[in-house]
Amino acid sequence: MTTPQLDDRHIQALVSGRHSDPFAVLGPHHDSRGEWIVRAFYPDAQAIEVIAADNGATIAAMTSIHADGVFEATAPSTFDAAGYRLRVEWRDSTLEFDDPYRFATSLSDLDIWLLAEGSHHRPYEQLGAHVMACHGVAGTRFAVWAPNAERVSVVGDFNLWDGRRHPMRYHIGCGVWELFIPGIKPGERYQYELLGAHGELLPMKADPYGFAATLRPSRASIVAEPPTAAPALGKTRQQANQRNAPISIYEVHLGSWRRAGDHGEHYLRYADIADALVSYVQHMGFTHVEFLPVSEYPFDGSWGYQPVGLYAPTSRFGSPEDFRALVQRCHDAGIGVILDWVPGHFPSDDHGLGWFDGTHLYEHADPRQGFHRDWNTLIFNYGRAEVCNYLVGNALFWLERYGVDGLRVDAVASMLYLDYSREGSDWVPNEHGGRENLEAVAFLRQLNERVGIERPGAMMIAEESTAWPQVTQPPGQGGLGFHYKWNLGWMNDSLEYIKHDPAHRRYHHDGLTFSLVYAFDENFLLPLSHDEVVHGKGSILARMPGDDWQRFANLRAYYGFMYTHPGKKLLFMGNEFAQIDEWSHERSIDWHLLDQPEHAGIQALVRDLNHCYRQTPALHECDNERAGFQWIDYNDAEQSVIAFIRRGASASSHVLCISNFTPVVRENYRIGIPADDVSHYRELLNTDAQAYGGSGKVIGPQADITVESVHAHGFEQSLTLTLGPLATVILQPV
Repeated sequence: MTTPQLDDRHIQALVSGRHSDPFAVLGPHHDSRGEWIVRAFYPDAQAIEVIAADNGATIAAMTSIHADGVFEATAPSTFDAAGYRLRVEWRDSTLEFDDPYRFATSLSDLDIWLLAEGSHHRPYEQLGAHVMACHGVAGTRFAVWAPNAERVSVVGDFNLWDGRRHPMRYHIGCGVWELFIPGIKPGERYQYELLGAHGELLPMKADPYGFAATLRPSRASIVAEPPTAAPALGKTRQQANQRNAPISIYEVHLGSWRRAGDHGEHYLRYADIADALVSYVQHMGFTHVEFLPVSEYPFDGSWGYQPVGLYAPTSRFGSPEDFRALVQRCHDAGIGVILDWVPGHFPSDDHGLGWFDGTHLYEHADPRQGFHRDWNTLIFNYGRAEVCNYLVGNALFWLERYGVDGLRVDAVASMLYLDYSREGSDWVPNEHGGRENLEAVAFLRQLNERVGIERPGAMMIAEESTAWPQVTQPPGQGGLGFHYKWNLGWMNDSLEYIKHDPAHRRYHHDGLTFSLVYAFDENFLLPLSHDEVVHGKGSILARMPGDDWQRFANLRAYYGFMYTHPGKKLLFMGNEFAQIDEWSHERSIDWHLLDQPEHAGIQALVRDLNHCYRQTPALHECDNERAGFQWIDYNDAEQSVIAFIRRGASASSHVLCISNFTPVVRENYRIGIPADDVSHYRELLNTDAQAYGGSGKVIGPQADITVESVHAHGFEQSLTLTLGPLATVILQPV
């Protein structure tokens, strides 16, 4: 192409870092006479030569046309514009390298079209920093979406963090800025420097698509190759996520599960976590682990729920490769991996997504839609196709590149309602005058549909705390398309019930039973998560009333009720051994408590509950189907006893589940049972066993309980048993 005249306007724009089209003046061009002109801009350079790429021979010495580093040379007609290098003489050294401005774009027309349309299924394959070879030259291509910026540059150690040195090429069709820089290898730190929509210099930004990042307080991204694509989920791993499978999740905050150092002052590395965590989860019988968000985040106290680098595993515990190895270690042990994922909001840190190109690019401009008062965070603009594309692509990135088995989507309720945590006129109704965020609904449906197409068998879990209908129904049937929904109603009601003194529980009996009214409206998961052991709530054990023995017995009975109640299971770390203190992200959970028999007993119970749950089809196969549950008695409020049947897919597969939530031993307690072809039952598990710290009022796994032709609870048959104090019992047919 013909080069423009390099007048004062162009020169001043270059040296001041305000040239929005550097490829129009830098690199090789034909002048009006058809001769080759090569221009370069290197502040502080003493001299520059154009040299042959193959042998380093000088082709032309460049002339300084501006003291701040603008150079120009005329090359012979035989000049190979696609095969030259620059030899730059500095005050203390001389370097040879390829000219970034001699390379054509490597973004294809199709990629540009799809990015502009917001329909690129894997935008991370084009945006971000990609190590590659261009025309046989090794380097890194940088690309970032910033449609309203006047100029965008890559800055890093390699150019002294000087935004004048590597301004990028703008693709007007899609709003993407792109530049291939030869010689940049993995491990280099970088950021983007932008002039905003009005020419203002913005704070340097981390790469929204950066695949690695430095540890806070540093704010840089790191050039890193994304992991190679993980294999598709095999039949075994797909089945492990299905509704008829046992799903018992161990929720883990990687920074405080265990710590290193004499006083627990250091984080464990991903590899160290894998060594300890995988064997522990296997021993405890959990089927999956769920990690609190691992995307890079600046503030430790957010626990990862205010991410800046959605595509970068946090560097707190090691490299992206180390995290991928942790996931693989879990898979090798038959443990599924779920990540907490945060598409609902992001922090306002100035190196993050907020005001990215000098406009409200990722967030809504109207603070009534774009600012979250509860968390002082910014809310994604789900009405913008490129933003939804960014998020859907990120979900696929974790599922496809790190091979995780599912995502638990955080704070879905805050996304669904325009008036969430807002009062009066502090919200904007939708086009129909309603409170539903129609754009967020469309995004969630798009997300779940795309995951279903691209990653069959992966599970999507909604943390949704309201009565929004059909969260776990397919979008084609009017649902949101999630596979599971956290049952926060069960969690709130049951914890409220269990905190009452047993003498008063008779007045709150519906706290136990109400969840069964709606238990099959969605595919539910029962969570006792990190949210229930922070912010002054205390530990789960701390909610239990009575003396020490009763507190632990209450907890054992409650866990037994949880594992027999329909729905998949989730326990936050520390819950499995009755952590006493409220969880803190700044220290390890209290493993020393296992030296005390009562805590070791709770741990042993949870282990046995997990194995019982997994090995008993009646406790998991029909978790989300009405046919899998039948009440025996929900009316015994006076004695605070409930009894029900859990059924599996097979007509003969069932167990009886009875919970006594008082410290009174119930002798000869009669339980009605359906007229199945069963003459005897046997105890499968009893939370009052001495091995768990109980009183030992158990029947024993070898003792048969005879079915009698005695009418009870509306059934023609029944049996009697002794219910231990504060105990849950599971009986199986012999």
